Order: sequence, then structure tokens, then C-alpha cells
Amino acid sequence: MQHFPMTPKEMVISPWRNRYLLKKAIQREINGRYRGSILGILWSFFTPLLMLSVYTFVFSVVFKARWSGGSGSKTEFALILFSGLMVFNLFAECVNRAPTMILGHSDYVKRVIYPLEILPLVTMGSAIFQTTISLGVWLLAYVVLFGIPQVTVFLLPLVLMPLVFLTLGICWWLAALGVYLRDVSQIIGIITTAMLFLSPIFYSASRLPENYQKILKLNPLTLIIEHTRGILLWGRLPDSITLIIQYILTISICYMGFAWFQKTRKGFADVL
Repeated sequence: MQHFPMTPKEMVISPWRNRYLLKKAIQREINGRYRGSILGILWSFFTPLLMLSVYTFVFSVVFKARWSGGSGSKTEFALILFSGLMVFNLFAECVNRAPTMILGHSDYVKRVIYPLEILPLVTMGSAIFQTTISLGVWLLAYVVLFGIPQVTVFLLPLVLMPLVFLTLGICWWLAALGVYLRDVSQIIGIITTAMLFLSPIFYSASRLPENYQKILKLNPLTLIIEHTRGILLWGRLPDSITLIIQYILTISICYMGFAWFQKTRKGFADVL
């Protein structure tokens, strides 16, 4: 029986060892999403722009929502809202696809020797591309409306890396679990929809009663969204100790997900 290493070293080396395959798979994933459409990859620009417009209209015009501590303008609310959505969409796109990741590539399991462990990385690469485009839309809107962005915007990768580690760990875990339990994809769809409204995206966490704020902080996206919003809009640096703890926890989750995937993948061919 083929042996699949579960060491932290393997988690790091595998993407590098398969870097050419990974690069081509990400390119194919991005191009395949818009293949056949008239605008093609331009949809990656227009989609976040349209989403921003719809959410802004619904929450700032229809519901008259205003951000606590903000200026009260609709344009500022739109940028605050969109900064949170960028974080959530990166997470949700990967996690929602994870349970069917192996099921959708069963030929890789049965017929060829393929490094299945890179599949979550392919989805993550595609999601990061879309997030980068969304960030470009956000920066363009900020420059037009308010001028030069905060210099702390360059720290965004540092703040988002814990999200990448967390998401990859969850994706590896769900990808393996989805092979054995087909209902997982339905459950995850419900959970991510609930998380959209249980994360401080459409509202400020400070507006909630203190007891509810404690519950909200159990959501792993809460701190990442608040850090992202802080460095993009208000030039606030995240607390270094908090950031270090985030890295330790999310890297641990990432490795545990990888180890679970490697341990359980021996049975994929039998189930599929």
C-alpha cells in the first residue's frame, strides 16, 4: 500500500515539489470559471463591483444602516462592508467547495498517481486571485472617494495569512470527510451562510451587548475581519501578541487538517 507522509515537512515540501502542476492547475481553474462567457476574465472585476453596489444599496439605503464610529456616509459604509466581504468570500469559496473536492476529481484517485493534497491549494490559489481583484476594486474606490489609502494597506498579506492557514486546514479536513460522508456539503453550505451574518461584516461588533461580543469572538473570522478593516480604513496596526497567537493556532489547524487528509486518503479509492 502506498505511504502518504503526514509530517509538517511534507505539508511544506509537497506544494514546492509539485509547483509546476500547482501553477497550471490554478491557471486552469481561473480560466475555466469564465470559459465561454463574453466578458471572460473581466467578470472577476465586475462581479465584486456589482456585489458591492447591491449590498451597499440594501443595507445603507433600504435598512438605513450606519457604521458605529464612522462618518455616516454611504460611501464609507460601502468600503467598510466590502473589506469584510473580501475576507469572508475568500474563506467561504474554499470551504464550500472542499467537501466535493475529491468527489469531483475521482479520476485522479482511481486512474493516475496525482498529488491529491494540492487540490485545496488549487482552490485557494483561485480564491486568492479573486480576492486580489476585489482588493483592486476596493483600492480604486478608496482613491476616487477619499484619496491616498493608509500606508498600513501593505500589511494586508500579513493579516490574511492566518486566514489562509485556517482555511487550508479546514479544506483538507472537509475534503477527506466529504468522501465518506456525502451530506457534508449540504451542512457546510448552511454553516457558511450563517457565518455571513454571524461575522461583523454588516455591523460593528462594538454595537452588540458585551455578552454577545464574547460569543462573536468565538467565530474565527471575527478577529481577521476586524484586523483587515483596521489596516485598510483606519491605519490601525494589529496587536503583535494577538497576531502571533493567531499564527500559532492557524498553522496548527492547518497541519492537523493536512495530517487527517493524508491519513484517510488511503481509503478514497475503495469508497469512490
